[in-house]
Amino acid sequence: MPFEFQKTELEGVVIVESKIFPDERGEFAEMYKYSDFAAAGITDRFVQTNYSKSMKGVLRGMHYQLAPMAQAKLVRVTAGAVFDVAIDIRKDSPTYGKWVGVTLTSELKNMLYIPEGFAHGFCALEDDTQMVYNCSREYSPEHERGIIWNDPTINITWPITDPILADRDASYPKLEDVVE
Repeated sequence: MPFEFQKTELEGVVIVESKIFPDERGEFAEMYKYSDFAAAGITDRFVQTNYSKSMKGVLRGMHYQLAPMAQAKLVRVTAGAVFDVAIDIRKDSPTYGKWVGVTLTSELKNMLYIPEGFAHGFCALEDDTQMVYNCSREYSPEHERGIIWNDPTINITWPITDPILADRDASYPKLEDVVE
């Protein structure tokens, strides 16, 4: 199997590493293969792929979509590096309000799978960081929501103290104040 799947402390969030096949021409790797992912318990079908480019210090998040448009995501950095974060927002989960963060880099070619029921965000650690992420449902503005990046009850340990934020990301509520 060309992938290694490493579970995290949050049920369903998985670090994915691709096997790299280098040769004199460069290198090759599979980034996604449904049968291998399904064998590891990840059965989402991805219907939209997004691209993001950020300068160092940009923080995007913490985004999610409400059901029935909730999204699972498979996140990969194609240039640079990010600190990628998922927050469990499943109210019936024993890890509700807990977070996991992973450094994703273009050199490592590692990925993060985030199932439905999690808010997602990231902080760019290098200039011109580029990401692609596959989503299991299409973007739906009326279902889009967010949680403030520095919610003190979640207490994410970001690698930055004064991020560059979009106005909407800076105005999201704390998790305890979210109204669905």
